[in-house]
Amino acid sequence: MSSFLAIPVSVRFMLCSALFFALMGGCVKGASLKGIPVLEILAARALISSALSYIDIRRKRISPWGINKPLLIARGVVGTMALVCVFYAVTTLPLAEATLLQYLYPVFTSLLAFFFLKEKILRSTIVCILLSLTGLLVMVQPGFSLFASSVASVALNPAGVAAAILGSLGTGIAYVLVRKLSSTEDPSVIIFYFPFIALPVSFLLLGNNFVMPPDAATWALLLLVGVFTQIAQYCLTMAIKGEKAAKATAYSYAQVIFSALIGWAFFMEVPTITTLLGALFIIGGALVNLWAPLDRAPKL
Repeated sequence: MSSFLAIPVSVRFMLCSALFFALMGGCVKGASLKGIPVLEILAARALISSALSYIDIRRKRISPWGINKPLLIARGVVGTMALVCVFYAVTTLPLAEATLLQYLYPVFTSLLAFFFLKEKILRSTIVCILLSLTGLLVMVQPGFSLFASSVASVALNPAGVAAAILGSLGTGIAYVLVRKLSSTEDPSVIIFYFPFIALPVSFLLLGNNFVMPPDAATWALLLLVGVFTQIAQYCLTMAIKGEKAAKATAYSYAQVIFSALIGWAFFMEVPTITTLLGALFIIGGALVNLWAPLDRAPKL
C-alpha cells in the first residue's frame, strides 16, 4: 500500500482509470454472455451516465445545453456510434485483443488533427503510425500466418476486428471534436451530450429486441457498466489535471494488462503470441508519440 501511495497522484488516477475501464469491458462481456444485446447494454450505460452527468451539471449550476450545439450533437453521435462498435468488439473478441485494438486511436487522431485542425505530423507521429499498423497486421494476419501452432496464433473474428477499428476511428474523431469544443464548453457539458444522444439512439435502434435481464447478477452487470465508466472518466479527468499528466497518460495502457487478466480470470481467455507481439508494436508506437519532445504540436 505504501509503495502505491509513493506513485505520483496523476499516475495513480490514470492506473485507476485504466482498471475501471477494464472492469467496464468485463461487465459488457459478461452481460453479453447472459444474452443482453449490445444496444441494450449501451442504453443501460447511457441511462446511468446521463443521470450522474446531469447531477454534476446541476452541482456546477451551469446550463447543460452548451454554446456550440451542432458540434456538441456531432460529438454525441460520433461517440455513440464508436461505443456501439467498441461494445460489439468486446463481445466478439477476447477482452485483451478488443482492448488493444481500441488503442489504435492515436493514429486516427493524429491524421484527423492534421487534416481538420492543421496540426503538423512530426516524425514521432509517423513512427507511431507505422508501428501501430505493423502491430495490427501481426495480430490480424490477413491472408498469412506467422505461427503454425494454433496456441500461438488464433484467428480473430473479422467482424469484431472491423468493429474495433471503426471504434478506434470514432474515438479519434471524438477526440478531435472534444479538442475543438474545449475552448468554448465546460467539460461536464461535453460529457453530458454523449449519454444525451446515446440513450434515445440506442433505444431506437434496439427496437423490439429488448431482453429482460434473467437474474439479479445480470442487472448488477448492467448497473456496473455505467458506474465503472463514470468512475473511470472521473479518474481520467483527475489524472490529466496533474502536473505530470502527459507522462501519466502512458499508464493508460495498463488497461490492456488489466483486460487480459480479467479475460483470463473470468472468461478463460489466454492471450496468444501474436497478440503479445502486436501489443509491443501498438503500445510502443503510442509511447514514442507520447514521449516526443515538448515542442511538438499540442496533443489531444
